[in-house]
Amino acid sequence: MPNKALRILIADPQHTHRIVLERLFNQQGYFRIVPVSNLQELLTLVEYGSEPFDLVVVNAGMASGALDLHDFVIYNPQVHHGMIYNVQQARQSSAPVARRSSMHLSQAPLPDLAALQNLMERIDPQLSESLPAWDRGLRQGRGG
Repeated sequence: MPNKALRILIADPQHTHRIVLERLFNQQGYFRIVPVSNLQELLTLVEYGSEPFDLVVVNAGMASGALDLHDFVIYNPQVHHGMIYNVQQARQSSAPVARRSSMHLSQAPLPDLAALQNLMERIDPQLSESLPAWDRGLRQGRGG
């Protein structure tokens, strides 16, 4: 069962992308979603929000070189996990191992339901606790 209290921020300049992503999260049981359309809204909500976001999902093209989204997500204490999609090339990270695991990069122009389900299985502890023991082992890379 998903943790309905998780806070998710979706940042994409295209309205249709924000709607699609929000609906994909809704299908999984997540409803505390904030969609934003530009970098300034993203920065304002993250920097001045009263509570941190559990997940920030952002289109790599959002910053247009004005900000290193990767470092912003990894090093910001107001962001627990991040997914940057529409990434043009894989990036080598110098982030500490503990923080690097909280960042997910995708070259897909828009994540699909399967990608978001996989992401949430790694982020939402309640979701993984509700899986049968044999399924948890397989999803974590261990044989059942």
